[in-house]
Amino acid sequence: MEKRSFKSRVDGFFKISERQSSFRIEIVAGLVTFLAMAYILTVNPNSISSLDLRPNEWASVFIATAIGAIVGTSLMAFLARMPLAQAPGLGLNSMVGGLIGGWGAFQCSLGNAMLLVFISGVLFLLLSILTIKGVSIRELIFNGIPSCVRTSISIGIGLFIAFIGLQNAGVIGDNQFTLVGLVDFTSYDLAKVAGPIVCLVGVITIAVLDHLKVRGAVIIGIIFASLIGIPLGITTWNPGNYTWKFWEHFANYFSFNGAKNGGVFLSAFYEGFSFPEGTSIISCIMMILTFCMIDMFDTMGTVVGCCGSVGLVDENDKPLNYNKIMISDSVATCVGAASGTSTVTTFIESGAGIAAGGKTGLTALTTACCFFLAIFLMPLISSIPSAAAASALVYVGCLMLRGVKKIKLDSIKEVVPAFLTITLMPLAYSITTGIGFGILSYVVIDLIIYTVMKIRYAITKKGENPKWDLSVVLLIVGALFIIYFFIPVSF
Repeated sequence: MEKRSFKSRVDGFFKISERQSSFRIEIVAGLVTFLAMAYILTVNPNSISSLDLRPNEWASVFIATAIGAIVGTSLMAFLARMPLAQAPGLGLNSMVGGLIGGWGAFQCSLGNAMLLVFISGVLFLLLSILTIKGVSIRELIFNGIPSCVRTSISIGIGLFIAFIGLQNAGVIGDNQFTLVGLVDFTSYDLAKVAGPIVCLVGVITIAVLDHLKVRGAVIIGIIFASLIGIPLGITTWNPGNYTWKFWEHFANYFSFNGAKNGGVFLSAFYEGFSFPEGTSIISCIMMILTFCMIDMFDTMGTVVGCCGSVGLVDENDKPLNYNKIMISDSVATCVGAASGTSTVTTFIESGAGIAAGGKTGLTALTTACCFFLAIFLMPLISSIPSAAAASALVYVGCLMLRGVKKIKLDSIKEVVPAFLTITLMPLAYSITTGIGFGILSYVVIDLIIYTVMKIRYAITKKGENPKWDLSVVLLIVGALFIIYFFIPVSF
């Protein structure tokens, strides 16, 4: 028997040649994904750490952020074997920061918050593992979502990704009259227009290079935009003045003494069970369910959108290795919480790497390696301006708009849910909100139509007897979203 080389074994494991890709394309795609989401390494600690109480906590949360991304993305590489990357999710980290800082009547320590996140991850994992007639509960939920909503997810996420990119670069900002508005390019204020200019230069560069079939167009666009940012003053060396003494940060991180050294590793277990007096059990339960639902539907929407845009789906438009993707996500949340960070979820920035040609788990493995190196190279990583990385997000949003031609517009009961799914993701700044209102509108409209037609048939006996077409799973999911949207988290 002929002995296979290491390269051929890697190729076979990740199915690189089978998916018509190459090692070079996959590695470049992994770098692009990392560059697009590297901002989370600094944004996450800013969102959840309490610097005034724990002097070294920021650096510890930074390490926890990297560990959560490394573990989650590695699971995507080796278990799901898909070009998807994970890290602590935006929005969810703000919720954790709100709990620590005092959210309404609910206030807790970082350890308390990590314990709630850990439990939500365990619940998430159970939904991925437990099966009914051989099908996991999470897969049943996916199958129960109306096709008009599933088809609309990728378009909504595309708009959401582009909106995030435009916002991060300053192209779109606050407006006191219309909530959001375009930056004023006529002001000639370099501080205001430098970021938008860098972003738009990056988008145009990527588009031109991609049209000319230049490999690595996205990463070249990011680098070129970063260079343009030097004379404009937004690309600077180590803007955060991060120290290279990573060994000191590791010592604090693993100290098991949050109050003194800012250590957050396993804080969920050594301080998480000591809740403040008067903490509401109902509030804790609602927080756990909230974390779980946001993670589940954000991940579901992200993988459907990113994988569907490049054909990494089966005949039913379900992402390949879907259940393994969900297991990877839920395990990563548990590991992330134990490490000391908020819910780990699949990042929509994965679409940047997929747009660069990534089709296998080698893309994810490359991204995971980059996050590992970033622990030691933070001064270098921080030098890439967010405006340059944002250009990749805007371009990915443009590409994902192609999916709009798949939406069926024959029935109004499908048009309205599709519209709400697409528009509410960017407008409400939440994938879960878009999916939730898409599902709820479909259920409510279908119920009303069925009831009216049933009454009409009972009176006139004309036409066909209307058939009930809402599944039990869809009704349960709809009920959960009613709880999610209309029942307060804190009591």
